[in-house]
Amino acid sequence: MNRREAIRLLAAGATLPLAPGKLLHALREARALVDGQMTFRTLNPHQNATLKTMAEMIVPKTDTPGATDVGAVEFIELMLTEWYDEGEKKRFLDGLSEVDARSQTLFSNGFVDCTSTQQGEILNWLGDKMTEEADRQREQSIAPSDEGESFYPMMRRLTLTAYYTSEAGATDELHFEIIPGRYDGCAAQSANEGEK
Repeated sequence: MNRREAIRLLAAGATLPLAPGKLLHALREARALVDGQMTFRTLNPHQNATLKTMAEMIVPKTDTPGATDVGAVEFIELMLTEWYDEGEKKRFLDGLSEVDARSQTLFSNGFVDCTSTQQGEILNWLGDKMTEEADRQREQSIAPSDEGESFYPMMRRLTLTAYYTSEAGATDELHFEIIPGRYDGCAAQSANEGEK
């Protein structure tokens, strides 16, 4: 399996249990690295703080852990550093810079220093942009891979993948069981079942 296939499969978080064994193994290894001590090689401290704030807004802490609790930003850092090519990485970092530029223009503050309402406005703007881009691609029959994925869809996908491949996301949120229920191969058949 090549890297592009793996990234495409990551986008399909809901079908993760159906993913090939090699991908699940790679995700487990990535999760183990994230859970261990990690130094940032792609993101600077400001980008890290911005991304943490955005990720927590996408998957906030409620009665289940939030994106920050499961190390979503550390996972994104790992994917940017180890898996993404320079073009994808640049597109992601440029998009992150655009978030701060937009907040400066609208609210005279960086994204992290804005109020939660202002941050919500920025995320809504990003969501609207993402929807417009998807509509344009659909209308013009452009495959998303032809242009390359833009920042916000990439960031959302990575955040959700990080969350749902974590133990907390898989068990608390998806209620995923590796071996669900019980198998009783030697159960006696009742008289009523045999007559059917």
